[in-house]
Amino acid sequence: MCDQTFLVNVFGSCDKCFKQRALRPVFKKSQQLSYCSMCAEIHILKTMYQREEGGILRFIHLKRKRQYSSSWFHLCSHKANVHQVAERVEALGQFVMKTRRTLKGHGNKVLCMDWCKDKRRIVSSSQDGKVIVWDSFTTNKEHAVTMPCTWVMACAYAPSGCAIACGGLDNKCSVYPLTFDKNENMAAKKKSVAMHTNYLSACSFTNSDMQILTASGDGTCALWDVESGQLLQSFHGHGADVLCLDLAPSETGNTFVSGGCDKKAMVWDMRSGQCVQAFETHESDINSVRYYPSGDAFASGSDDATCRLYDLRADREVAIYSKESIIFGASSVDFSLSGRLLFAGYNDYTINVWDVLKGSRVSILFGHENRVSTLRVSPDGTAFCSGSWDHTLRVWA
Repeated sequence: MCDQTFLVNVFGSCDKCFKQRALRPVFKKSQQLSYCSMCAEIHILKTMYQREEGGILRFIHLKRKRQYSSSWFHLCSHKANVHQVAERVEALGQFVMKTRRTLKGHGNKVLCMDWCKDKRRIVSSSQDGKVIVWDSFTTNKEHAVTMPCTWVMACAYAPSGCAIACGGLDNKCSVYPLTFDKNENMAAKKKSVAMHTNYLSACSFTNSDMQILTASGDGTCALWDVESGQLLQSFHGHGADVLCLDLAPSETGNTFVSGGCDKKAMVWDMRSGQCVQAFETHESDINSVRYYPSGDAFASGSDDATCRLYDLRADREVAIYSKESIIFGASSVDFSLSGRLLFAGYNDYTINVWDVLKGSRVSILFGHENRVSTLRVSPDGTAFCSGSWDHTLRVWA
């Protein structure tokens, strides 16, 4: 191919997209056309791939990839926000979700919950000092553990579904193996894994049952070996209580994000223990952080009554989800499986559903009779579960 194809000739209207840009000469069936750089490269790729069997499919894939890359480049270089970039995206239609199950059994505020990978079982912890494993289909309790303290602020399911972890004001993270024998004394098999110098605020298994991440009111996060209880890595950088964490959704799982009372959201490298990115745009405590399904961004919910979206590649905040009528803090956030919706639980007893791209609220869910303290989307994306200070959990779909 002639080198002239890659030379900028003049500035004018592209013969392909008709936008005013720098032009390059392109020869198509012996006819010389003036294309912008993006259209020229697409034309070259199309010509190359159409010579191969199935090449047109690969061309379409590459074309879409270029479009997404172009949007991301615009986001990074022009200080635009997600809502501006997504102006031409079609708005979501009518959105309806209802309470399908109500889980009753806790005697006090529900503080945390997590889904099992089997998409059916749920573990929850409460101020009543109990940790309960539920069957979300039947609403039956399958296991119950009474902790040595009240305010069990953190709980998590192991990836295998064979164990749960929990902790709170005891400053520990304890792991309990689960068996089919519902009458077995689970407390006898308890394993104390992590020990902080202040309350345990969050915990999450890594991609195996053998390691667990914890966050604490002592201002640190830590990575522990479950079998030996050995501290593998500690993460120092927050200036106040760490309230939440979330592991990156990748096979390697080498990064995680944390948020705390210092109004900071920090991204950590689990191997080095170093903070690789930090964001400080919230005006109050960050109560919840959750990675976008692709792992390229994360959302946060704060006592400043806003949820925010941070793009890790652009290294900045790219969206704010708020309304003047919302004056209560956001306690918990999570994305739909596609990443188009952001679910947020608030202290005014409601759950707001946001269109991530448009920035608009597409639904508001009522049902809880006290503040919504925790919220998680099921692994298959067909439902989500919320926990509240009204002592109940609700499964929505």
